[in-house]
This record gives sequence, structure tokens and C-alpha cells, in this order.
Amino acid sequence: MPKDDSLVGDAGDAGSTTDLPVDDSSKLRAFLSILRNFIGVSDIASVRFSLPAQLLEPIPNLAEYWNYLDRPESFARKVGRRAGAHARGPALLVHQGPGRLSPLHSKTMLIEKKYVKGKPCKPYNSVLGEFFRCNWEVKDTEAAVSLPAAKSASRESIAPSIASTAASTSSAETVKISYITEQTSHHPPVSAFWVDCPQRGITARGFDQISAKFTGTSVRITPGQHNLGIFITLARRDNEEYRLTHPDAHLGGLLRGALSVSVADTCYVTCPRTKIKAILQYLEDGWLGKAQHRVVGAVFRYDPENDCVARIKDIPATHLLAEISGSWHERIYFNLPSNPKDKQLLIDVTPLFPAAKITPPPEKQLAYESQRLWADITAAIHAKQYSLATRLKHELEESQRSKAALRRENKHEWTPRFFAVADQHIQPGRPHLTDDGRRALDNLHRDVFDLDEKLTSSGEFDYSTSS
Repeated sequence: MPKDDSLVGDAGDAGSTTDLPVDDSSKLRAFLSILRNFIGVSDIASVRFSLPAQLLEPIPNLAEYWNYLDRPESFARKVGRRAGAHARGPALLVHQGPGRLSPLHSKTMLIEKKYVKGKPCKPYNSVLGEFFRCNWEVKDTEAAVSLPAAKSASRESIAPSIASTAASTSSAETVKISYITEQTSHHPPVSAFWVDCPQRGITARGFDQISAKFTGTSVRITPGQHNLGIFITLARRDNEEYRLTHPDAHLGGLLRGALSVSVADTCYVTCPRTKIKAILQYLEDGWLGKAQHRVVGAVFRYDPENDCVARIKDIPATHLLAEISGSWHERIYFNLPSNPKDKQLLIDVTPLFPAAKITPPPEKQLAYESQRLWADITAAIHAKQYSLATRLKHELEESQRSKAALRRENKHEWTPRFFAVADQHIQPGRPHLTDDGRRALDNLHRDVFDLDEKLTSSGEFDYSTSS
């Protein structure tokens, strides 16, 4: 994977800001005037251009905005421990598959609730070597997942009501989930991530990269070339691996001044070991009327060696295992094909909000850790000191430029500290942890946040895996 030492892209000209208050509408007008310069550019996500501080949300990209576990308890759910291979495959795909339904940048519906509850915004661009780590501690309030009987009239849901969940919280087991991500390339901008829940034997990994094109009225967001989806592995199920791909999304409402996200695409969940596949199709809303955010899907048996089914209508009836329907802004249901009227509630999105992260205390964070790296800039933006914030961003940009020049002069190739990304021709889309990455993750499991800074002779932070 390329690891171009290009500069951070939004660090702005130090003289381009003012300390006047900026509301969301004026932010949007200014941002739109910048976007008009990129009509016809195939991928504005890979273009370096400056945004003044007042147009940014004071949010580190890795730390708060793009992460895959806004609802971490969905990651730790128990999935049919006593189910056989044919039953547990559909159960997991029905259970995890709709969790891929996302409003923006192909993230999970359960995983990135901020894009339904919150607003689209522009966070800081991550710098090369920036990283973020955290834990979540959640209550596992759900019983083991199993599919209902084909003709059952039971209304029991795989996703219990909020009331029943709350009632069982006090006796539920606490489950810890750990997460680490690192910016492994700046041009194109790519980050690697790893999620781990040893108590459930579940891991997830992948690369986060987007491609964006401005059409004049909206921004189309697609997965970048290194972003092949999320790869979930179940260690206790003979290392079954599930690949969840990303749908395209559109950010609209730029001309009206009211941003909205729409998805009209198809994504897939596949498990070659169980020979189970899910297709999720986001339906396009019409021009008139309220947006419905509808999604339909199907879970079926497939042949991994000869996979030619890309549309729901092409699934043979004899291979169909379950059907999915609903709104990714509200509720998702599933049913067995033998009893289509008996729809089971899979997930109710409306009451859910992103879960809080447990991050290292400030004194334990390294210089390139997201929250510490951007702390002064964040504080200045919160204080509406935009000139100061832009000056600090400009200094960060200059620092990155100097380090890149020094690497070129010394013919030194930058290497990520926590992830190995070189063998993508063998396992495309799947990063691997280095020794440092594994130690950092193991320490997170134990709530140990100590890490050593590694400095080169030039005083630059060295993120190689060598001691």
C-alpha cells in the first residue's frame, strides 16, 4: 500500500481566518464555495486543499468520527451458541448484516449512529502515524440468538425491546471491547483498524479509506481502493470469517442549506466457510415526499467458488434462508421465507446513541495520539479563537512537511508502528498487527495504557516495529 509522506490536507493559511462567530449556515456556504472548485475532480478525498479552522468540527478523525463501534454491544452479542452450522450462519448474518446499514461512508447502522442522530461534518484530517485507542465496557443483555421456528407464531425478537433490555441490565455480564487504529498512509489517506473482544472470541479488522466526488449538487462517497470492507472473525466458530462490504452514499442538501445523507446502493455479507451470504439493498427515495430510508435484503446459501448472485431477484427460492426489510433510520425486521407475515424485530435504531469510549488519561497519551495531537487546536476552536487554531494547524502542517523532506533526504521509508500492511496481495483488505500493535491491544484488555515513545536520532517519532 502506498505510504506517501504528503502533508495534512486541511491545515489552512494562517491569515485566512477571523475570530467572528460562525454558524452552521455560513459554514455550509463557505464550504460549498470551496467545493465548486472541484467539480469534475474524480476524487477530492485524495486532493490536498486547505480549510480554515472555523469550517471544521473540533473532532479528530480517528478518535471520534470514523470508527466502527458506536454501538459496541452489537459487536459482542451472543449468536446461537447451540445452533448448528446452517442455523448459526443465517443467525449471524441476519444479526450482523443489517448492522451494516449505514447513513454515511458505508459504516454500520449500529456502529455509527452519529450519522442518523447527529450531523455530517468535516473533522480534522489525520496525519501520518496518528493513532487512537480505546475500550468500551458494555452489558450483554441479550440471550443467545437463534432463528425462530419456521411456522412459529411467537413474537419473540432477536433484538429485545429497550424496556426488556433495561430490565435485565443489572444482571448482565460486562463485556470489554478494545479498539486501535492508525493512519498508515497519507496519500491516499488510509487508516488501519482492529477491534477485539476476547470474551466473545470476536475480532474485526480492515482499512478505512473513502473516495469522494462533488457533482455540483451533492458529494458522492464511495469506498477507496484499499477499503474492501470489514472482516469479522469468530475464533470460537473455527475462525469463520465474515466480510461486510460498504455501500455508496450521497451527501445532499448543499444548495438548500440542510445537509442530508442518502444511500441507494447494494452491499454484501459473505462467509465462505458456512457458504452463507446476505444481500442488502438500499432503496432510492423519490423526489417528492418524506425520505423513507428503506432497505430490503435476503440471506441465502451460495457457492463461494462460483458466486454469481449479485441481486436479490436472482436468488434461487430453494437457497433463500431469510428476508430483511425496514428503514435504516428506524426499525429493521426479518422473516423466514416460509412465514413472510411473521416479521421479527431485528433492531430499533430510534432510541440508540453512540456509546462512550474509555480512553487513556491525558498523561498516558503519546504525542501522536489523536486527542493529544489535536488538543490545543481543539481547545482554540471551542474557545472560538479561530486565528489561533489555524496558526496551530499551520504549524502542524509545516512540521509534517519538514519530516517528509527529512525522510526523502535520508531515503527513509516511513513504517507504521502498530500495523503491518505490506502483504495485501496475499490477504487483501486485511491489516495485521505488529508486535507493538499486539502488545498495545493486549494492554488495552487489561486497562494498561503505558506505551513508550520511540524517537529517531533526528528527534522524529519512529513508528517502526523495531525496539
